[in-house]
Amino acid sequence: MLRTDIAGVISRADYTPPAFLIETVRLEFDLDPDCTTVTNRMRLVRNPAGNGGDLTLHGQELQLVSLAVDGQAWPGYRVGDEGLTIVAPPDSFELTLVSRCNPLGNTSLMGLYVSGGNFFTQCEAEGFRKITYFLDRPDVMSTYTVTLRADREAYPVLLANGNLVEEGGLPDGRHYAIWEDPFKKPAYLFALVAGRLVCVEDRIVAGDGREKLLQVWVQPQDLDKTRHAMDSLIHAIRWDETRFGRVLDLDRFMIVAVSDFNMGAMENKGLNIFNTKYVLADAATATDDDFGNIEAVVGHEYFHNWTGNRVTCRDWFQLSLKEGLTVFRDQEFSADMMGTESGRAVKRIDDVRVLRQAQFPEDAGPMAHPVRPESYLEINNFYTVTVYEKGAEVVRMYQTLLGREGFRRGMDLYFERHDGQAVTCDDFRAAMADANGTDLTQFGRWYSQAGTPRVSVSAAYDEPSHTYALTLTQSCPKVGVELQDTTLVKQPFHIPFALGLIDRAGNDIPLRLMGEPAGAPAPTTRVLDLTRASQTFMFTDVPHMPMPSLLRGFSAPVIVEHDYTIDELAFQMAHDSDPFNRWEAGQRLATRQLLALVESIQLGQLPSVDSFVLEAFRLVLRDDTLDPAFRAQALTLPAETYLGEQMTETDPAAIHAARQYLRQRLAAALHTEWLAAYHNHRVPGTYQPDAASAGQRALKNLALSYLMELPDATMVQTARTQYDSADNMTDRFAALAALVHRGGAAIEADEAHGAPHAAQALADFYTRFEREPLAIDKWFALQAMQRGDGSHCVIDAVRALMQHPAFTLKNPNRARSLIFSFCSGNPSQFHAADGSGYVFWVEQVLALDALNPQVAARLARSLDRWRKYTPSLRERMRGALQQVSAHKTLSKDVREIVDKALA
Repeated sequence: MLRTDIAGVISRADYTPPAFLIETVRLEFDLDPDCTTVTNRMRLVRNPAGNGGDLTLHGQELQLVSLAVDGQAWPGYRVGDEGLTIVAPPDSFELTLVSRCNPLGNTSLMGLYVSGGNFFTQCEAEGFRKITYFLDRPDVMSTYTVTLRADREAYPVLLANGNLVEEGGLPDGRHYAIWEDPFKKPAYLFALVAGRLVCVEDRIVAGDGREKLLQVWVQPQDLDKTRHAMDSLIHAIRWDETRFGRVLDLDRFMIVAVSDFNMGAMENKGLNIFNTKYVLADAATATDDDFGNIEAVVGHEYFHNWTGNRVTCRDWFQLSLKEGLTVFRDQEFSADMMGTESGRAVKRIDDVRVLRQAQFPEDAGPMAHPVRPESYLEINNFYTVTVYEKGAEVVRMYQTLLGREGFRRGMDLYFERHDGQAVTCDDFRAAMADANGTDLTQFGRWYSQAGTPRVSVSAAYDEPSHTYALTLTQSCPKVGVELQDTTLVKQPFHIPFALGLIDRAGNDIPLRLMGEPAGAPAPTTRVLDLTRASQTFMFTDVPHMPMPSLLRGFSAPVIVEHDYTIDELAFQMAHDSDPFNRWEAGQRLATRQLLALVESIQLGQLPSVDSFVLEAFRLVLRDDTLDPAFRAQALTLPAETYLGEQMTETDPAAIHAARQYLRQRLAAALHTEWLAAYHNHRVPGTYQPDAASAGQRALKNLALSYLMELPDATMVQTARTQYDSADNMTDRFAALAALVHRGGAAIEADEAHGAPHAAQALADFYTRFEREPLAIDKWFALQAMQRGDGSHCVIDAVRALMQHPAFTLKNPNRARSLIFSFCSGNPSQFHAADGSGYVFWVEQVLALDALNPQVAARLARSLDRWRKYTPSLRERMRGALQQVSAHKTLSKDVREIVDKALA
C-alpha cells in the first residue's frame, strides 16, 4: 500500500514492510494559528523485515526549517511536495526535524487546523503528514511524548493523547503541558486540542479496580448539553467490560467536541475528537434520533480503544478490521441499551434499512469494492458503507456461525495474539477459526469478493413422507472493478442462512433435518450453512405444506429471491414470530404495490391500491401487542432510493408520485386508526429520551405525517399546535416537517394547504434556535428535502438559502445539511427533468473541492449510479460528470469518483 509514487493507484498486492521503524516520538508544538512550529525527535531503527535503502518520510504543506541526525546537520536529504528523503541514514539514529505549518489556512480539516479560534487535529487516514514529516502508515507504531506551548489567555486548555505528566507557566504569558501515551500507536491516532474549552467530568472505578477520570470538553455555551454524552461513555465502558472483558487502560479518557469536522468522530487514543452533532444534546435542541446517535457514536469511538487502537490495521486495505468490527460492537451495544427483545429487533431493522438503502446500491455501482479493497487512488474514498456496514455484517456472521460464546472465544484469542500489533483481516479470521476449532477458509471470500450475493429459494413438499425440501441457490455477478478482470470467476460464499417454517395457524414448526435423531429437541429457527452454488436441505416431520420464513434476523447481507404470494406476505406480516421477517413481509408487500403504482403512472393509467395492502397495514396499526417503535418501522414505506434500486431504470418522478399516492390512500383508509394512534401515544411528563418513550413519539409523529396527507385544515392546525406547545425537539421538529411537507416554504396558499403555517413556523424556528448550530442544520436540511409542487421548485429555495447569512460551505455540517440533503435526500427534485439539479451539483462539487476535497468527493458520489436512470436523465448526468472530470485541477478524491463513474 505504500508506494513512493503516491499520485498513482495504490494496490494491496504492493504492500512491503517499512524500511525503518520508529521506536519513540517526542513532539514539541509552539502553537500559532498562522505559523505553528513543530519539533519532531524520533528514534529510528532499520526494520529487519524491510528492504533497506534510504528513509522516505511523508509530508505535505510543510516548511522544513532544519534537519539533524544524532544532533548533527545531515546534508544528504531531498525535500519534495509529498515528503522528505534521508539519503543513506545509519541503521539506528535520532532524527530531529523542525518544520512549520499554517493551521488557520488549512480548510481541508485534515492535519492541524483552527476552528472557532481553537486548535484541533484529524489524522486518519493520512493527515499526520500535514503536521510533521513522518512514516505516516498504520503499521509503524510508536510511543509518543508531546509538549504543547501556547498563549495562556487564548488557549488555556492544552490536551493530547494519553496521560498528563506535567504542566506549568512560561514567560510572556505562555504556558505548557506535557502528555505521555504509554501505548504504541500509529500516527493516525495522534491528536491535540488547544483552546478556550470547558468540561464536565466524572470519575469511575474501572474493571481493573483503578479510578479513571472521564471528561467531555466543549465550548463554554454548550456545557449544559454534555450529560447524555457522558452517560453514554459510562454505559459503553461498563458494557465492554461485561460483554468482551475489555477495560479502559489509560488514567483518563477525554471527548472533545468541534463544529468543523469532516467525520462523525475520531478514536484518537484517550483523546476522542467528535463532531458536535454526536456530543451535544438536550430536550430543546436534540431529537430522539440525535440522542440515540450520540449513544451509538460515543460507544463506537470508545470501543475502538481495543478494536482499532490496541490492535490496529497493517495497511488501509484492512480498514474493515477495525471499522466493520467496531460498527458491529456499537450495534450490539445500542441494541442492548434498548432493553427489550422488541427494541433489539427495531435496532436490527434500522441497521438493515441503512444497508439496503446505501450499501446495496454501492455494491451494484462503479464504486463497488470488497470489504477489503484491492486498490485505491485516495484512501479517504474508501471510508464507505461497504467497509463499515457490510463489514459489520461480516463480523455478525461470525457470531451467527460460532454462537455468542464462540465469538467471544475468538475475540479473546484475537486480543491475546495481537495486542500492540498492526494486523490483517485474515488474522482476525484465523483467531475466530482457531478459538473454535473450525475451518473458515471459504468464509474469507466475504473479504475478497465484491457485490451482494443473491439467494434464490425453491421448495417442494411431499405429503406422504411429510418432508419438505428447500433448495438454496446462490449467485453473485461481477461488479465494479471486477468487471475489468476477464479471468475472475466468482466463487460461492459461506452464507449462514437462518430460517423457520410456519404452519397454517401461524405457529413455528420444529425443524429437524433428514438424518437427525427423532427424539432430540428440534429448534424452530435453524441456521443453514450454504457453502455451494446450490444445496437442498430436507426437513422431516413437517405436518403440511408450511410457509418459509427466510433469512430470519437478516442473518447474512444477501438478497433473497422467493415468489411469495400476496396472501403469504399478508399472513407472514401478521404471524411470523421473527420480528425482522414480520417487518420484511410488510416491506415486500409495500414494495410490490409501489412498483405497480410506478408502472401505472409511467403508462399514464389511473393508479389504484389493492385492498389487501390497506388491510395489512390496518392490522399492524391496530395491534397494541406490538411495540410502538416496531409499528412505526413497519408502517414506514420503503424509501424512494430503495425503490429505484428495484427497477431496471430508475424514474425518480414516478417513484415519488407513486409513494405519495400510497401515503394518501393509507391516510384516507386508516384515518380513524391514525387519529387514535396520534392521541393514544402522547408521552406525559418531562421529556426522557429512553427507548420506550421514543417509540411512542415515533408512532405518534408517524401518524401525524400520514394525517397531514389529507385535505383537512384541522390537521394543519393540529400540527401547528404541536409545534407551538412542544417541550422537546422531537415533537417540535416532527410538526415542523409535517407543515413544510404539506404546505412548502416558498408559497402563500389557502389555509387548508398549510403554506402560511409552514412559512411562519420556519421563521419562528430560526428565531428560536439562531444560536444553536445543530438545530439550524436541521432547518436547512428540512427545506432542502421539501417535496415541492407545481408552484415552486426546491432548487430555487436551495439556491436562495445558500445566500442566507447562516450558510457557509466551509463548515461540513452546514454544507451537508443543505447541499447534500438536496442532492442525496430529495431524489425527485434533484433529478428534475430540466437537469437543473445536475447544474447545481457541478457547481457545488467544484466549489467544495477547492476547500475540502474529502467533503467534495462524498458529494460527487450523488451521480455515480447515473447508468441506472431513465435515458433522458442518464445523458444529463453523464454530461455533468464529464464537466467535473474536465477540470484539470481536481483533487485525487474527486478525480477517483468521477472517473470510476464514467469508466
